[in-house]
Amino acid sequence: MGAQTPAIRGEIATTEATTRNPAMIYLATLRSARSRDVMRRKLDNLAAQFGRTWDTMPWHELTFAHVEAIVTKELERTSPATVNGLLSAVKGVLRACWHLGLIDAESYYKIKDVQGVRGGASDPAGRYVSIGGREALIRACDDGTDAGQRDAAILLLLCACGLRRAEVATLGYGDIAEDDTDSEMMTLQVRGKGRKKRAVYLNDGARDAMFDWLDVRGNGPGPLFYSGRKGGRLNVGQRMSPQAIYDLLKKRARLAGVKALTPHDLRRSWISDLLDAGVDISTVAGLAGHSDVSTTQRYDRRGERARKKAARTLHFAYQRRGA
Repeated sequence: MGAQTPAIRGEIATTEATTRNPAMIYLATLRSARSRDVMRRKLDNLAAQFGRTWDTMPWHELTFAHVEAIVTKELERTSPATVNGLLSAVKGVLRACWHLGLIDAESYYKIKDVQGVRGGASDPAGRYVSIGGREALIRACDDGTDAGQRDAAILLLLCACGLRRAEVATLGYGDIAEDDTDSEMMTLQVRGKGRKKRAVYLNDGARDAMFDWLDVRGNGPGPLFYSGRKGGRLNVGQRMSPQAIYDLLKKRARLAGVKALTPHDLRRSWISDLLDAGVDISTVAGLAGHSDVSTTQRYDRRGERARKKAARTLHFAYQRRGA
């Protein structure tokens, strides 16, 4: 952590601290495999700064001063949201240390009182991707390969349905609604956060891209999207990971000449477009899988344009002097 971070002294003190690993206990409390993977990587990145890994780090030796220094240092190079996620993980591990008797209550509660970071107007919380930019991403998939057809269908789920990448990765062929593939819309049953199910609807280009992908994939059971290998070929029956979906977006953005973006930027843009089209926020929240509309509001990236549009909705008569 450099000079700002007090040094952690010595080695992990006891065999008990190794066999009853607080980081493992903390990760086991997280509900989804995706959450466990994300938090494990956060802990591993932090531990690497001390020359350790997440499972060999002497977490019980972290003090209030360490954690404050970690927050300060991380804020210099990343966003408040990322810092707060790391802080949450560290607090979770230290709570496990307290339950295991590796630290005393006073030490734990001091660390628990470390405040998260509030993001201001300059907080880089994602961006709006234009319709033209999103269409360029989809065109970049037209390379004549099976993987290209798969990527087009995935990108349209991200662009036209606002799915999270983890939601795309967990889709199976059985999640296509029965007797619905010849209707005007295709319906998918999606498992969101907390494994809550919701229906999403594929219209126009999204539906057509999915039909084209199904022509390639076939109608057998298993994951809806197969992982790929070099040359655009697919590993039939093998599920894609959320990271693979992130990587395919990065690849298609590079081919399309679109500025670097994330899958969540496409989700933010989709929410912004629905709100801009006049869809009420409760309906948008339901489609997005948000249990609270305040979460949906935070995804709105229309900015000044939307506020100006709102200001033009009311009209009051006034005659200028001398007119």
